[in-house]
Amino acid sequence: MLDFLHQDKDPETGKVMRRVRSFVLREGRLTAGQRRALDTLWPRFGLERDQGPLDPVAVFGRDAPRVLEIGYGMGASLAAMAEAEPDKDFIGIEVHRPGVGALLIEIEQRGLGNVRSYCDDAVDILKLCIPDGSLERVQLYFPDPWHKKKHHKRRIVQPDWVALVGRKLRPGGVLHMATDWENYAEHMMEVMADAPGFENRAGAGRFAERPAWRPETKFERRGAGLGHGVWDLLFEKVP
Repeated sequence: MLDFLHQDKDPETGKVMRRVRSFVLREGRLTAGQRRALDTLWPRFGLERDQGPLDPVAVFGRDAPRVLEIGYGMGASLAAMAEAEPDKDFIGIEVHRPGVGALLIEIEQRGLGNVRSYCDDAVDILKLCIPDGSLERVQLYFPDPWHKKKHHKRRIVQPDWVALVGRKLRPGGVLHMATDWENYAEHMMEVMADAPGFENRAGAGRFAERPAWRPETKFERRGAGLGHGVWDLLFEKVP
């Protein structure tokens, strides 16, 4: 796990390359339960980059519609979605091991068989492990907004990332993003408006209502009580 922390090197020169990542790894202490889950449940529910392209039948025992969530935090909402949509298979990507351990506990407690997780860099997993045209939905909920202007280059939602996601979605598949930072919401909308092959389900320049499949978090409800907004974007891949 966490193999992506090794420095990237140019395959021809061997020189270390500086790479701008959308996250900073500030891993907190694992609880005893999270450590136990990683030790005992990861071999069953964990996915590794070096396994190569995902084989859904080998992993899930079926070829069902697949949903990918990037940065699922502590995993409660991802587990809830998987429980609510048993006809779909869910793949999560999270870099923080406490969150991965927490998701594994949720999987065990809810008796879920339709969830698997990577603990790795989402861009690398999209490139190396997710076959083109294989996803029903890609979810990016409340990513780090990198609110200082000098850090905006670290935001995961950039044209190259959107193009990569577009290759992984099937025709009619959906990229669903949500943020509680208005400036980031505007940035997302600007990037998506210029992205070829996507259509805004809510209409040009419009944000969407929260769809039924995205659970409302405690953080979100608390923010709403304080007058904070949340912006959802639903963009469909079109031929």
